[in-house]
Amino acid sequence: MTASSPKQMAMSVIIWTSSILLTILLFLDILVLTVGTFLFDKKRKIQHAQCFWWSDSVIRINPYWKVAIEGLDNMDRNRTYVIVANHQSLTDIVLLFQTRMQFKWIAKDSLFRIPFLGWCMSLAKHIRLRRTNRSSISQAYREASKWIDNGVSVTFFPEGTRSETGDLGTFRSGAFKLALDKKVPVLPIAIQGTGKTIPKGSWIFNTSSTIRMTILPALEPDAFHDNVRLLTDTARREIQKAL
Repeated sequence: MTASSPKQMAMSVIIWTSSILLTILLFLDILVLTVGTFLFDKKRKIQHAQCFWWSDSVIRINPYWKVAIEGLDNMDRNRTYVIVANHQSLTDIVLLFQTRMQFKWIAKDSLFRIPFLGWCMSLAKHIRLRRTNRSSISQAYREASKWIDNGVSVTFFPEGTRSETGDLGTFRSGAFKLALDKKVPVLPIAIQGTGKTIPKGSWIFNTSSTIRMTILPALEPDAFHDNVRLLTDTARREIQKAL
């Protein structure tokens, strides 16, 4: 790894500090809105929508990121989906809010413990998952099912964890079983370049990161005849092709 320049280090400090301040502001915004809308916004849609300006701001303050969004016409914000995306870094979370879709994440428990970011996730009623706890996995599945019944999409990273190499990992079948059980389409999203935004084990941002998110055509459940394996493999193949 080449040594970072003083300018690169200083800029990274500015980016991190600004991102943390934006996240604190997001938390305060969501907290106030939760109190004000508690009685009539049970789905926490208003709170979720605040993450759109947060995502825009985090992207704008980073001069090293060149972001491209493709395939927005492949989604319908009035439909309910099981959204599946490959996972390379925490930057994926920032990027997926650029869809402007209402959804609930299924996210690992450790993210909920991060100050301000995790508190925002709790207030917005995202779904907590403890991977080593079988009862937690079942509970997360039940929560995701209820959200879909209420017309809210659910987002999964079916690899289960972020890729350390950038290569697409094996997809777990839970998201696809849920889609078939609930008769809702799967919306595959391919994310490329986020794994290179910060080198592993470092806090320094790379001086140039081209990031692309591609929303792929939805996979309709009727085409798969309750074949979970076929749906899983098809979604993975389509994401792989787009990377």
